[in-house]
Amino acid sequence: MAHRTVRGRIRYTSKKPEMMDRERGREWFAFTHHGDGAVTLRAQCEIEEPAPTVLRDIVYSLDADGRPFDCLVRLTVGDRFMGSGLITFHGSANLATCVSHGPSIGRIEQTLPINASVDGFGTHPIVGDGYLTRCIDTSNGPTGRTIHVLVPSPDHRGATPPMLARVSIDLEYLGDETVTVAAGTFDCRKFQFIDRSEAGMGGNQHPAYQMWVTADDDALFVQGGVGGYMATWYELVELIR
Repeated sequence: MAHRTVRGRIRYTSKKPEMMDRERGREWFAFTHHGDGAVTLRAQCEIEEPAPTVLRDIVYSLDADGRPFDCLVRLTVGDRFMGSGLITFHGSANLATCVSHGPSIGRIEQTLPINASVDGFGTHPIVGDGYLTRCIDTSNGPTGRTIHVLVPSPDHRGATPPMLARVSIDLEYLGDETVTVAAGTFDCRKFQFIDRSEAGMGGNQHPAYQMWVTADDDALFVQGGVGGYMATWYELVELIR
């Protein structure tokens, strides 16, 4: 076959004192790198804590130039169907469209203008956060800038019916480190997301989010965590390349 597949699993744990290092969720993912340069990410995410539980299924594709192409989202919250939607990017028309439905929203259609200032699409799976760091240039050492992305939910857990929203957040490249996790030892780039803007995640300050991502074109999430009230940690525990 012409394509190449990378599969793995990420463990979600808590850093809250009452749940220290206890598993609170998990994520299975697969990247398909197609022969023509396009990439497809499939991810299943389970969040058990805090309640209500979240089950998310994502199929997200980028074209051969690394631009968002389309994304299918299906969401279950508290073991009840929350919504599903298809988001499509029309690069030639500088538009993104979303067709979505769910018990609380009925059926909706959205059209948003996009332009070159849009750096990517935030899908909410942890592995997608790592892949999004490809939008920043690391060739000249530590740096940072505000990035502009579209998301299917501005909620911190992505636990609302799929609807397009714009988010601006600071992404900083902090340097290189070698990291060892359950899945192995990896040369990584260290990044940090910081929400300093009212245009961030729903207008609420998202705690600082640090992550270590493989220092190669695959940009695989290896480990990371969010501080503040979220107090979460994520680690790559299985990987098949």
